[in-house]
Amino acid sequence: MTHLDAGAELDPVHPVPFPAPVRGLTSAQVAERLANGQVNDVPVRSSRSLAEIVRANVVTRFNAIIGVLWLVMLVVAPIQDSLFGFVILANTGIGIVQEWRAKQTLDSLAVIGEARPTVRRDGVATEVATHEIVLDDLMEIGPGDKVVVDGVCAEADGLEIDESLLTGEADPVVKRPGDQVMSGSFVVAGSGAFTATRVGREAYAAQLAEEASRFTLVHSELRTGISTILKYVTWMMVPAAIGLVLTQLVVKNNGLKDAVARTVGGIVPMVPEGLVLLTSVAFAIGVIRLGRQQCLVQELPAIEGLARIDTVCLDKTGTLTEGGMDVTGLRALDGSDESYVRKVLGALGESDPRPNASLQAIVDAYPDSEDWRCVESLPFSSARKYSGAAFSEGDGETSTWLLGAPDVLLSPGHPALAETDRLNEEGLRVLLLARATRDLDDPEVADSARPTALVVLEQRLRPDAADTLRYFAEQDVRAKVISGDNAVSVGVVAAKLGLSGKAVDARRLPAGREEMADALDEATVFGRVSPQQKRDMVGALQSRGHTVAMTGDGVNDVLALKDADIGVSMGSGSEATRAVAQIVLLNNSFATLPSVVAEGRRVIGNITRVATLFLVKTVYSVLLAVLVVCSGVEYPFLPRHLTLLSTLTIGIPAFFLALAPNKERARPHFVRRVMRYSVPGGVVAGVATFVTYLVARHYYVGAGSLDAETSAATLTLFLVSMWVLAIVARPYTWWRLVLVASMGVAFVLVLAVPSLQGFFALRLVGVAMPWTAVGVAVVAAVVLEFLWKWVDRRFPV
Repeated sequence: MTHLDAGAELDPVHPVPFPAPVRGLTSAQVAERLANGQVNDVPVRSSRSLAEIVRANVVTRFNAIIGVLWLVMLVVAPIQDSLFGFVILANTGIGIVQEWRAKQTLDSLAVIGEARPTVRRDGVATEVATHEIVLDDLMEIGPGDKVVVDGVCAEADGLEIDESLLTGEADPVVKRPGDQVMSGSFVVAGSGAFTATRVGREAYAAQLAEEASRFTLVHSELRTGISTILKYVTWMMVPAAIGLVLTQLVVKNNGLKDAVARTVGGIVPMVPEGLVLLTSVAFAIGVIRLGRQQCLVQELPAIEGLARIDTVCLDKTGTLTEGGMDVTGLRALDGSDESYVRKVLGALGESDPRPNASLQAIVDAYPDSEDWRCVESLPFSSARKYSGAAFSEGDGETSTWLLGAPDVLLSPGHPALAETDRLNEEGLRVLLLARATRDLDDPEVADSARPTALVVLEQRLRPDAADTLRYFAEQDVRAKVISGDNAVSVGVVAAKLGLSGKAVDARRLPAGREEMADALDEATVFGRVSPQQKRDMVGALQSRGHTVAMTGDGVNDVLALKDADIGVSMGSGSEATRAVAQIVLLNNSFATLPSVVAEGRRVIGNITRVATLFLVKTVYSVLLAVLVVCSGVEYPFLPRHLTLLSTLTIGIPAFFLALAPNKERARPHFVRRVMRYSVPGGVVAGVATFVTYLVARHYYVGAGSLDAETSAATLTLFLVSMWVLAIVARPYTWWRLVLVASMGVAFVLVLAVPSLQGFFALRLVGVAMPWTAVGVAVVAAVVLEFLWKWVDRRFPV
């Protein structure tokens, strides 16, 4: 088949010739613009820069507080009282390294998944990187392409562009030569070309793409919850620290250096500095793990968000089925000549330079007819459900044809619909070829079109789809199949994959949000869904409190992907879907989703678990400071004591627990869940420690009594903190038992080895007081067990 070339004679039916093709810039013109800096050189970053990573991990409110206290301790106290500062340096270094590794993973994946726009230079279409586009480049675009720079339309063949991401208007805009084309919009139908008029930072696409691909730590319940906790901690810490300073420096007549050391020893443990750091490290390691599976996380909270989903909306094509199809049958209607129909189908296949999966199957099955010329075409649109073309046939005759959904092109009750329904019930896809009696540009072109043949297509099921759907079912995540195809056919495909449920034609769905939500609760499969309906369905599910993930790869999925809590795109999907999705499966494997869900659950469950450890320490530190201020006694601990306790009962165990496997479903109300354990745990630990300290003050007298009192209080606090760790580490596995036991052994070594005793200023004196400290800790552990169980019953989340 030959297309009408520029300069060809006028067609007798359509006397308006196609515009002369534009050759685009020459190589010399491109080089000139590159030299002048007129290039689209805005970097699209998938992660923070190294400087931003270092700044985010180093320049924090709590690091500033601890940094000042560390400098003070380096001046007034032995080096062992300054260990907390070195621990912070090590932790911060680990955080920087891990996030830098995550950045490298993201950047490498972003390069793999980066779209390469097509530009026409010297008359030749060439794919280039986005940053290689120069001013005045002629950009070729087709269905699914995202407009990456601003420009003016130069060529249009049924070109329809969706500007909803810019204007909020869902209806596609028909573009003609001379019309403005805005970056950030995307092509839904037709093809064309435009001249780039604004590139680089002047184009809106630069900002949109950078924001869409940024590695973020915001808009996350986990991060927001931790920020809320830290805000309240700061409010509690300030008055407690002021009271502690006044008590140790004024009320008690201690030496200056000892008073300063004990004051700092009371302030430092109030800061849960490792909690934010550990959260960042856990997320970063999650990104690295997913990166190894070719999963690009464009926004970091997506790991958390997908772990919280309870409903996943699946687009059939590209998700449950592979992109390719095969023609399995051709049913001529009303006595049509099958050989003639084959010619029509071959010509239709060649009429679209960017065929979708259905048309590509027809292209593969039916050869082009060399003597047919396409004089006008109507690209496929998911909104109207059909495409079309007008031809000049080899014998001089002209004809106009439509190819699309039978139930859209045929009137209700038509005999061909019965055959279509029967084939759909077998899970086959059916397209209708119809001859139109009106021009393609007539809005009513589908009316009175004469059905000519049914084209039967078979979709290829993804081999991993059934296992993935089974995983979601086991995890209590509801799956909803939302497709533009026939509902019966989609229902059969879903049933083959083990997903049972009612199939509904979306054209019969109620428009109201509440009524639509009711219908969504009742059914599982929805066919003939328009792009706007997909968006409405996501909104209806969210209105019922559901956390919704949406998968898709076509331009008709963009609006729904954008509105869903989590958008998941296939790497082979359109550029527009990849731009708005938070997660891109570069290997195009739906089976990767369970790994993403599992990774998110691991991060959230483990951070919730270890946050309790950090905040128990904060609560008992603040309480001890208040009790010391009210009783007017010396603060019992030096910084070295609490550094040792924090390392053994929080720091080391938290690191391992945060990275451990965890399949528990993510639950909401992070702050409430953490604080309802941390507050009673911290209060019990603080009270038990202070009781031991007061008893020891009455038991020990004379020189060195304060060191003996501190050692007894330290023993009680360590044992209670170990019991908190033992509770948090449940349910036990062999490695968790080893972890808890090894921390206990490490503390025993400190008490047993003379050099470590001297280094940490810990020496248990006598027998009665150490056993008293153990007894108080045992009572506290029993109270803790009872209290946490009572909290579970009294304040369920």
